[in-house]
Amino acid sequence: MTVTTQPAFTFHQGTAPLLISMPHVGTYVPPAIAARFTDECRQVPDTDWHLERLYDFAKGMGASILAATHSRYVVDLNRPPDGASLYPGQSVTGLCPVDTFDDTPIYTRSDVPDDTEVAERRDAIWAPYHAQLRAELDRIRAAHGVAVLWDAHSIRSVLPRFFEGKLPDLNLGTANGESCDPALAQELLAIAQAAPGYAAVLNGRFKGGHITRHYGQPAQNVHAVQLEMTQCSYMQEALPFDYLPEVAAGVQPHLKRMLEAALAFAQARAKG
Repeated sequence: MTVTTQPAFTFHQGTAPLLISMPHVGTYVPPAIAARFTDECRQVPDTDWHLERLYDFAKGMGASILAATHSRYVVDLNRPPDGASLYPGQSVTGLCPVDTFDDTPIYTRSDVPDDTEVAERRDAIWAPYHAQLRAELDRIRAAHGVAVLWDAHSIRSVLPRFFEGKLPDLNLGTANGESCDPALAQELLAIAQAAPGYAAVLNGRFKGGHITRHYGQPAQNVHAVQLEMTQCSYMQEALPFDYLPEVAAGVQPHLKRMLEAALAFAQARAKG
C-alpha cells in the first residue's frame, strides 16, 4: 500500500547551531485517508497553523527549519513510535489519532486505522521526519560542538479536554528540566515572563512531547525546548483560522528574543 505520494517534510538548512522543528504544521491528508474522515476533520482543525509565517524571521538568524507536510491526523510526529502516552493518566491523542482535541471522532463509521496501517504511516511519514531531524542535529553538533532544538507548537487557548480555563500564552517545556541546561530554561522563562500582556510558564501542562524528550540530551550537547503557544496570540482560533498580522506582530519580538537567547547560549558553548 502506498500511504502517500508527498514528501514527509520541507527542510531549510541554516548556518547556526539552532534547529526549529514544526511537527504539527502539516495539512496534507492523502485522498484515500481523507475519504474516511468526517467533514469537520477534512478541515484539519487541530493544526498548528501558520507557524512558518510566525517564525519567518528565523531564517535570517541562520536557523535550520524542519516542517511537517502531513496533518497530525495522518500521523503525529510528536508521539513515540510505539504510541505510548506522554502524559499517563491524562487525556491525550495518539500516534495515529482517532479523535480530535474536542473529543469527537475523526473517522466515519469507526473506520479507524488498524495496527498494520499505523505501521505503514509511521514508516512512510514519521520515520523520514525523524531521520532528517536526527541527521540535522548530528550535523549541527559536529559543526559547532553543540545544538539547540526548538520544537515549535501552537494550540487553541481553551480546550477543556486537556486543561481547565485558559492556557497561558507561552508554555515552555523542558521535560521537567531534563532536555536542556537549566540556565537556558530559566533565561527563556524570564524573557517570556517579561513580555507584557502574555502569561508564561515553564513545565506546566505542556512539558514537551516526544521530540523534546527524546532528542534533548544536555550531556551530549543537544539542548531541546518546546514552546506551546496560544493561537489567539497570533491568529484566529476558529474557522477559517486566519493569520492576524497585527496580533502576531505583538508576540513576534518576544519569540525572536527567546530564539536569540537560545542561539547565544549555543554560540557561547560552540567550538573555539
